[in-house]
Formats: sequence, C-alpha cells, structure tokens
Amino acid sequence: MKTVSIRGVEPEVAEKLKIVARKQGKSVNNLILEFIKISLGFNKEKKFSRRYDDLDNLFGRWSDDEFKKINDSITRQRKIDQDLWE
Repeated sequence: MKTVSIRGVEPEVAEKLKIVARKQGKSVNNLILEFIKISLGFNKEKKFSRRYDDLDNLFGRWSDDEFKKINDSITRQRKIDQDLWE
C-alpha cells in the first residue's frame, strides 16, 4: 500500500474529521480513505451489509398505547400466585 500525506489541512477541518470518525467508530485515516474511494467511484456497496436488530420492516411497529397495553398485560401475567406454590 502506498502512503500519501495531506498538507495544509485547516484545524477546523481536522477537528470535524475527528468528530465524524469517532461517531462512525472509525479512524480518521479510514474515514478519509472511504471519502477518497467514494469520490473516485471505487466504492463497492456491500450486499447484505445491513444489519437489523428487529423485524419492524417486516411486521410494523406498535404505537406507544399498544405497547403499554400489551406490556401491562404481560406484567400482570408474570405475578406469581403464592397459593399455587404452597
């Protein structure tokens, strides 16, 4: 791999690069490499790179009222009936 130095970076630009890199969990070097690849058309979109933590896109979402109603029902059902355990 070739090493390239960039001179003349204003302090405001350098600080903004650090902030953006930190938010994305990347190093400033990797962030700049990504910018360069995208601007030159070398960015390859990864297939199946999206990661979902839920199935909202398939089944929708509960409203806040629906969630409260369902959660209250589940909470009531979780109570232990002491008479059954004696």
